[in-house]
Amino acid sequence: MAKTTAKKNEPIFVDSVEALSAKIKEVRAAQAVFATYTQEQVDKIFKAAALAANKARLPLAKMAVEETGMGIVEDKVIKNNYASEHIYNAYKNVQTCGVFETNEAYGTTKLYEPIGLIAAVIPTTNPTSTAIFKTLISLKTRNGIIISPHPRAKNCTIAAAKIVLDAAVAAGAPENIIGWIDVPSLDMTNQIMRDSDLILATGGPGMVKSAYSSGTPALGVGAGNASAIIDASADIKVAVNSIIHSKTFDNGMICATEQTLIVDKKIYKEVKAELKARGCYFLNNEEADKVRHTMIINGSLNAKIVGQRPVTIAKLCGFEVPEDVKVLIGEATSTDREEAFGHEKLTTVLGMYKAEDFDDALDKAETLLENNGGLGHTSVLWIDNVNEREKLLKFADRLNTSRLIVNTPSSLGGIGDLYNFNFAPSLTLGCGSWGGNSVSENVGVKHLLNVKTVVERRENMLWFRAPEKVYFKKGCLPVALDELKNVMGKKRAFIVTDQFLYKNGYTKPITDKLDQMGIAHNIFFDVAPDPSLGCALEGVKAIRAFEPDTIIAIGGGSAMDAAKIMWVLYEHPEADFMDMAMRFIDIRKRVYTFPKMGEKAYFICIPTSSGTGSEVTPFAVITDEKTGHKYPLADYALLPNMAIVDTDLMMSAPKGLTAASGLDCMVHNLEALASVMATDFTDGIALQSLKMTFENLPECVDNGQTAYKAREKMAHAATMAGMAFANAFLGIGHSLAHKLGAYHHLPHGICCALVITNVMKFNANPVPTKMGTFSQYEYPKTLEKYADVARSLGLFGKDDKACFKMLCDKVEELKERVGCKKTIAEYGISEEDFLATLDQMSEDAFDDQCTGANPRYPLIEELKEIYKACYYGTEYKG
Repeated sequence: MAKTTAKKNEPIFVDSVEALSAKIKEVRAAQAVFATYTQEQVDKIFKAAALAANKARLPLAKMAVEETGMGIVEDKVIKNNYASEHIYNAYKNVQTCGVFETNEAYGTTKLYEPIGLIAAVIPTTNPTSTAIFKTLISLKTRNGIIISPHPRAKNCTIAAAKIVLDAAVAAGAPENIIGWIDVPSLDMTNQIMRDSDLILATGGPGMVKSAYSSGTPALGVGAGNASAIIDASADIKVAVNSIIHSKTFDNGMICATEQTLIVDKKIYKEVKAELKARGCYFLNNEEADKVRHTMIINGSLNAKIVGQRPVTIAKLCGFEVPEDVKVLIGEATSTDREEAFGHEKLTTVLGMYKAEDFDDALDKAETLLENNGGLGHTSVLWIDNVNEREKLLKFADRLNTSRLIVNTPSSLGGIGDLYNFNFAPSLTLGCGSWGGNSVSENVGVKHLLNVKTVVERRENMLWFRAPEKVYFKKGCLPVALDELKNVMGKKRAFIVTDQFLYKNGYTKPITDKLDQMGIAHNIFFDVAPDPSLGCALEGVKAIRAFEPDTIIAIGGGSAMDAAKIMWVLYEHPEADFMDMAMRFIDIRKRVYTFPKMGEKAYFICIPTSSGTGSEVTPFAVITDEKTGHKYPLADYALLPNMAIVDTDLMMSAPKGLTAASGLDCMVHNLEALASVMATDFTDGIALQSLKMTFENLPECVDNGQTAYKAREKMAHAATMAGMAFANAFLGIGHSLAHKLGAYHHLPHGICCALVITNVMKFNANPVPTKMGTFSQYEYPKTLEKYADVARSLGLFGKDDKACFKMLCDKVEELKERVGCKKTIAEYGISEEDFLATLDQMSEDAFDDQCTGANPRYPLIEELKEIYKACYYGTEYKG
């Protein structure tokens, strides 16, 4: 029996037309209240909802793949993150309420009003990300929304909508502003489309046609069938690897994904060879016919192949391909409707055509659009866009599509804001009148005209940031501290350290100098080796009671990390730790903005070990003592104002600490050099630091208390490495190390050392499963980068692979030389305990902030294999 009524405060369960009518009435009542909200109220709700959706990106991704059987968890994480982070970033400062334009001379005033009730049809291909996107833009515009999920994706879609709703209501939104159909049916979908004020329709052509036929204004999308023209002037390596990156993203389910390649005959063989070399499989005639007959049935796409891997598709078609094949490619000549390879495929299959010249390529692309669908959606061009402007403009003029993507992975380029930062982010892509749509742009604002947008790939601005002052030289501490009195006029200093350093007199040179200058001081010395959030909060209480104008952190990374958190919470008690700890794709576009620092206290870091580089980095790693989870925080607001690197404070560090810290420094450099965000600025510093580490760390371990010169070199190397990775960021070596240390309580530097060689082998694969997504990172090139590093260290082999092996051997030699064991097992972790935590460690490592800058984007299963190789002492070969 249908549940058409509900008790007060109990949501209506929508499983019938009658229940849906009650839900519509409920959402409309909520929207009438919401329409009276101010911009400030709306923006607070919008931000809270975006934060909540972003935090749930991973569990929602897992739900979507489990429920639909399509796509890749790791890629759906990116989609969910994008749908919250990039949508928020694009619209956070956009006015959507009240008066927005006044012309006193003409007496005109313009103001925004909401539409009312939005009906949102959600597809099975991108269920959670589309639900997040549509609910967020509805909240930003003060509209109510009711979601009609796809029957095969209803649970994950509703879960996404509920997360957004709960966060919005908690932030002040009306209680029933978002609703959904719990038991989807065609009758109820048609009803909500008839009874709403606007339809946001994303789905198959039949559903979109129904939306436009409902009598309600609709913003719908057409079918995608993007052809990628590769001109003779194109950079073949960049083009091919970008296309593979795009086509394999979530197994090809984004509607803007490339469906066919049209290649100039002058470079056809080279393109084909590069595709093969990078893991694509060219079907023979018999296999191609099997795929044709399986892929398109009675003129329609076979749903069984959508979002599947090549190995699965091949088995479905009755033949086998290797497990690691990335894309199946069928060569074709006909552009008629009967040619299956010319249709939209929404999976890891490409058609490939040979063009006589550029005009013939345009003819083929145009014919494919007209015969096989895709008009108005997306077209792609790979070309020398500097010297071939005439061709580029001809391409834009000829093809009737709304997105004209130039030198960019189409799936990620078409949705906007990833490879061009003046292109609106969206998960609903209009196709204009060419595709039977009312809009021709990425949905997100009102559209009245068809618009053609030529989108050329661009690399965003890069940066190099460091503390305003870095003092270094043996004995420099008291001289540097002079500034507190003589330059800045400071009066009260709060010192953060650990018990060992405090009891052994490390703080005395600081307090003596402060006393000499007449600066009052207080010391907090309860920082643990793995600083906890609870410890930081205790420190904040002491800081607030003392009210310093200067905070001085002295110690290793633990003391400095804890002090950074204390500094933030002292200056901004309202700051939320979990929001600060939220992972982001791009530090400039994160949902959470760190508050401005330094208004209450000047922050100084003084290292006593040579490893973390925390004295010059915007990072802090804090452990939640309740869960044991380590949170790497990252923001340039955390960058210290001053760093003082004085070797006198490092001379008595024990061998174990010296070795672990030095190995951490080595890994910092290796990861900064391989990062997708590495630049000429960071490479030079990292290479010099790496060289200094190899040359001086053994001497520091052997004769640390007397080796002044080696100690000083290592101190400088650690700070330089910090500067490098503060700007280039790190990779999965640190992601894996963070979680290994958190779950099994090993020193951080040792954890880094245990995994680094296998991580390097993972990254050096020229045909990775996936590569990192960052606009300046064009194709897999880590092997070449490692080989260059080896040569800069004087390691010369016959080719890049030989140089890379020599570099790996040198890393292993240094580890052995300073006493690092070879395997995780050798540190006393039982196989039972290791395997019991393996799955969760791997998932947590994938979701670590450091993962995003890794040159090879990892699957969770691949991280698990790296962990196992490091535990058992086997070589990772994936």
